[in-house]
Amino acid sequence: MANITLVDDDENIVASVSLALESHGHKVVAYHDGATGLEALEASPPDLAILDVKMPRMDGMEVLRRLRQTSQIPVIMLTSKDEEIDEILGFNLGADDYMHKPFSQRLLIERVKALLRRSGGDGGEPEPSAEISGKAIRRGKLLMDPARHESTWDGKPVKLTVTEFLLLQALAQRPGFVKSRDNLMDAAYDDQVYVDDRTIDSHVKRMRKKFRVVDNEFDAIETLYGVGYRYRES
Repeated sequence: MANITLVDDDENIVASVSLALESHGHKVVAYHDGATGLEALEASPPDLAILDVKMPRMDGMEVLRRLRQTSQIPVIMLTSKDEEIDEILGFNLGADDYMHKPFSQRLLIERVKALLRRSGGDGGEPEPSAEISGKAIRRGKLLMDPARHESTWDGKPVKLTVTEFLLLQALAQRPGFVKSRDNLMDAAYDDQVYVDDRTIDSHVKRMRKKFRVVDNEFDAIETLYGVGYRYRES
């Protein structure tokens, strides 16, 4: 169904995750260190990548940071760490999902399935949320094309991850209307996936940075503290 790259130095994890994914029809290519994994990801981008955080030669955070300079493929991070800061850093760098070891293989499969469905990496079209149509959205300088997963600001391309695109799409669909974090979770994540408020905040923070690269006065995404976010059409 999908080409998946797994980068993890734990041979038991690689064997069990590969077997689970392959039993669901996916093709898995595994690497055991970050530097080799990054080289493979850049040379032949898969439909989805699963990265361990702690690895030899190059850790998963650095792999993700460098990968996001050229690619927006969906990424799930794996970690044995319990520190909250690691999860927040992962989302700030552009991770789409995060799982702590030890984890349920069944849950991982569901996370993979949900992320592929959202990105269209399962062979179908990217799945819009219940509120969002597949039609292009133009809001002032913003233009979003869900069918092509493309977004531009004042004619300049802004590359967004799957999660970032869905969050912005939910906001831009109804400018001026406030979206709570729960609303945005529903728009960007599968019902079986729970994320907390900090995850949404991290994605929004990263989105703003990307738009401010092409326009340092970008302020279309407003924060209403204690309430949520809204898109302001200028």
